[in-house]
Amino acid sequence: MGKVIAVRGAVVDVTFLTSELPALKTALFIERADRPTLILEIHSHLSVDTLRAVAFDSTAGLARGQAVHATGSPVSVPVGDAVLGRLLNVVGDTRDNGPVLPADTPRRPIHALAPALDSQIGASEMFETGIKIIDLLTPMAQGGKAAMFGGAGVGKTVLVMELIRAMVEKYQGISVFAGIGERSREGHELLTEMKSSGVLERSVLVYGQMNEPPGARWRAPLTALTMAEYFRDQQHRNVLLLMDNVFRFVQAGAEVSSLLGRLPSRVGYQPTLASEVASLQERIASVAGSAVTAIQAVYVPADDFTDPAVTTISSHMDCVIMLSRNMAAEGFYPAIDPLESSSMLLDPLVVGETHYQVADEVRRTLARFRELADIISLLGVEELGAADRLVVVRARRLQRFLTQPFMVTEAFTGSPGASVPLADTLAGCRAILAGETDDWAESSLYMVGSLDAAQCKEASSSRGGA
Repeated sequence: MGKVIAVRGAVVDVTFLTSELPALKTALFIERADRPTLILEIHSHLSVDTLRAVAFDSTAGLARGQAVHATGSPVSVPVGDAVLGRLLNVVGDTRDNGPVLPADTPRRPIHALAPALDSQIGASEMFETGIKIIDLLTPMAQGGKAAMFGGAGVGKTVLVMELIRAMVEKYQGISVFAGIGERSREGHELLTEMKSSGVLERSVLVYGQMNEPPGARWRAPLTALTMAEYFRDQQHRNVLLLMDNVFRFVQAGAEVSSLLGRLPSRVGYQPTLASEVASLQERIASVAGSAVTAIQAVYVPADDFTDPAVTTISSHMDCVIMLSRNMAAEGFYPAIDPLESSSMLLDPLVVGETHYQVADEVRRTLARFRELADIISLLGVEELGAADRLVVVRARRLQRFLTQPFMVTEAFTGSPGASVPLADTLAGCRAILAGETDDWAESSLYMVGSLDAAQCKEASSSRGGA
């Protein structure tokens, strides 16, 4: 047993009179009369009898001299079927006003090693989402890691929710969602949405929200990952791991680092940025018989894609989806930049020669259109050569065809959502590139599903005009 000697926000200094201090990353707890037990995690030994720990809950009311108990083991959280359909916090306590978890629920420590490299399997099977621009230009891998990078208000959370729906509809797996540093309103909306769609029974929600201390936000993704690993290793089930928002994990780590007294590194980030991100991302791996597919939203501060946090996270990804504020401003949703986004799966040996050729032609057409943008704004389309005018006509139609109404936004837009099979996406893009839609109105291709839906829209508008 030890006692509190100093409290600095979420960091607590504890002295122990025993001959040996508890090990790093093991848990301490403090009993409080009027509040739940406070869990702490040890992060540094200051001297032979003093250590510094990070609290997972508010330290308000904590006083010097309070008794501290060492557990001798890392923080452990409940795992298995008992947590399905539940909303939990970073230490595994339920927060959905539901029944208490059974006493025999298995528990696992939140710190673990990644699977051995010789037991991991590569991701080569495509994870079809039904979202045209993703399936065409940035195909996701089942058992891979994908990240959506974007500034505030460009549609990261909406895209994550649409991908949850796609996963539940097409792949009978488990979903584990980690809400890291997000608003309480967003957590409530997601819980309500999952209840109404009937997918909550196969999902686990773990939250370390914006109003919680940095320690809770810092460890929430490890809690969610621990639950996903149990389903992968013990039950051999496919798991979809969603994180919104991984930048808040880095940000919480920077707060903890400064509270622990470490000197900051580039742009004020913690000196341990690369190792902290790696300790999370390297555990997201697939083994024979069961895959963990990770989809992560990443906030980009001030729309600066060269930010150290953004570049560090992107280095671990198979699929990088860049959300553009310019695309959002022009009304192209999802606001994915087709030229900045990339995927390791876009290879003829993986997706097939046809898919690769169509995607390459689409990308080259859009790239040429972007090159011509300055000339068009200064001189107009009429000053271009015949070949370039044709490129502009088809690129503008491709831009509009790659927009799509989402099912999760039906209540707000009034437009029914569309999920488009990959074959229809390829057929539509081929038709546009071949010039079959050159005489169509551009609006007929905007916010539709397949090319057949666009054709119906074009026919009805032609009849209306007549």
